[in-house]
Amino acid sequence: MRDVEGDVFARNGAPRATLETVTGRWAPLVLLALTERGRRFGVLRQRVQGVSEKMLAHTLRTLERDGLVRRRLSDSVPPRVEYALTPLGTAFGQQLQSLADLCETSAEEVAAAREAYSDGLAG
Repeated sequence: MRDVEGDVFARNGAPRATLETVTGRWAPLVLLALTERGRRFGVLRQRVQGVSEKMLAHTLRTLERDGLVRRRLSDSVPPRVEYALTPLGTAFGQQLQSLADLCETSAEEVAAAREAYSDGLAG
C-alpha cells in the first residue's frame, strides 16, 4: 500500500493537489500552449480561446507557484513578460499532449456515441 502523502487518492496528499491543479479548467490548455513554445500573456490568451484575462493570470500564477511555469521579465523598454515551461512543466505538458492527441483523434467516435446516447434517451 502507498504512503498516504504519496497517494493521489488521499484527500490531503500533495499528488492529489497537483492533479487538481493540472486538470483544472484552464491549466491543461495553458500547459499545452506553452509546450509549443514560450509565449507572452496576450498571445497566450489568443491561443487559449475563451479564457478571461483574470482566469489566465490566476492560472499562470498557480502554475508558477507549483513550479510548472517560469515567468521571465526582459530588460527591454517597455518590459516584456514571457511565460515558459520549466522542466517539470514540460514533463506534464508531454503527458497532456498525449491526452490531447487522443481527444482529437477520437472526436468523431465520441460525437457518434453522444448522438446515439441522446437518441436512446429520446426514444
